[in-house]
Amino acid sequence: MTQSSTYPATPHGVLNTGVNTGKLGMWVFLASEIMFFTALIGSYIVLRLGADSWPVPGDYLAVPVLAVNTFVLITSSVTMVKAVQAFDAGDNDRSARLLLLTALLGCVFLTIKLWDYNHMIHNEFKINTNLLGSIYYFLTGFHGLHVLGGVISLLVIRSGVKSGKLLGGQHFRVEGVGLYWHFVDLIWIVLFAILCLV
Repeated sequence: MTQSSTYPATPHGVLNTGVNTGKLGMWVFLASEIMFFTALIGSYIVLRLGADSWPVPGDYLAVPVLAVNTFVLITSSVTMVKAVQAFDAGDNDRSARLLLLTALLGCVFLTIKLWDYNHMIHNEFKINTNLLGSIYYFLTGFHGLHVLGGVISLLVIRSGVKSGKLLGGQHFRVEGVGLYWHFVDLIWIVLFAILCLV
């Protein structure tokens, strides 16, 4: 029996199960990221519950500004959904515009975050001020790197969509970046809630 009769031909990038390898790869990557952030957040919870006292976040953090930043990132998730829908509908121009808008909103988020860091350092709240400072800078800084990676990915994908190099059959590429972006947004909502509101 030949290999071709045992394993029927499948489209490039698609497993015999019908699952796209690119999409599967993104889900595996996101699963590893979820485990990593879960470990970090779990460490924060253990440290906070084990502390005799804990600083009041509002005394150090610009919570209203961070709330605005949360809104910016949530809005970027909406534009990402619309970008994927436009790409699926074959409207590459609209998809490219929405991908650019999503990337710009990501840049706005990073700019506000840098302002936040500058504001806190100016008010003598640094990474070595207390345990809250160490955790806050580490978690939000690591998340910021993920946002930066997302912005770069969005711009790369947008270039392919705009030039027409990405066609409808390559939906998983745009969708994959969208999945990553939604993950980044969700992680920020969790971080904002546990660091600023609890």
